[in-house]
Amino acid sequence: MVDVRLSEAEKVFIIHGVQENFREDGRSNDEYRQMDLETGLMPNTSGSARLRLANTEILVGVKAELEEPKPDQPDAGRLEFFVDCSANATPEFQGRGGEELATAITNLLYRAYSSSTVLDVSSLCLLPGKYCWVLYVDVVLLECGGNLFDAASIAVKAAIFNTKIPSVVVRKEEGGEEIELDVTDDPYDAKRVNVSAAPTIVTVSKIGHNHAVDASQKEEACCLARLMLAVTESGSVAAVVKEGQGSLDPDSITEMMQVGHKVGKQVNQKLIERLKEEEQKGPKRKTVGFLR
Repeated sequence: MVDVRLSEAEKVFIIHGVQENFREDGRSNDEYRQMDLETGLMPNTSGSARLRLANTEILVGVKAELEEPKPDQPDAGRLEFFVDCSANATPEFQGRGGEELATAITNLLYRAYSSSTVLDVSSLCLLPGKYCWVLYVDVVLLECGGNLFDAASIAVKAAIFNTKIPSVVVRKEEGGEEIELDVTDDPYDAKRVNVSAAPTIVTVSKIGHNHAVDASQKEEACCLARLMLAVTESGSVAAVVKEGQGSLDPDSITEMMQVGHKVGKQVNQKLIERLKEEEQKGPKRKTVGFLR
């Protein structure tokens, strides 16, 4: 997390705003800020996305590589996540300052995509035990403006949606064990990754006696505890993580789970709707607004 120093008066103002369901930027507690999303902007990748959420900016690139499957999953491909907190985002990330945050985002992305029900990794297998597609998902944090986990997960889902994997023909030599792979270089002869069940993360922050989604940096400075839920379009929760030094009573957890569940479904539905709409219009800037 990026530290923001607030006076006691500023903290009281923010806490009272959440209590009255009218935050400092005019949003209600369960409302996201406007997002700008652009996909397919990096030609040297299999898929890419760039997301701007207020002052938070995330760049994601996906590279598809042919490799050998893992021994414990011989008939499945896999995703590999790498998160880099750019030193240009904030002076706090210089040196190794952003490693802890990068590790936390990486671990949550792995947990969110750990179930085969959210992404069919078996579809990435070409030849069991021999060849599979590995999707290397690189996430770069370019600017910090709060709610980094949610922004990263939305950009990741958009980049995977944008990913095109070349078609491959597997040939076996007659009378031998030699295997030959023919990878097409035709951009129109490619398959897509089905992200219909892929999750996005919704962070519900406890601020005072109330809670809010998509917390700004100032609101995060007033938050003692938060729940991060990986929610799919159908409403399934793929992962839950609690952060912060403050405690949460059972009633608060139930309420925060309900809010995260409801908002997560809406975010996923609107994201996919807009991505499909803009894809039909051809390559151009894609603006996605998550407004209630």
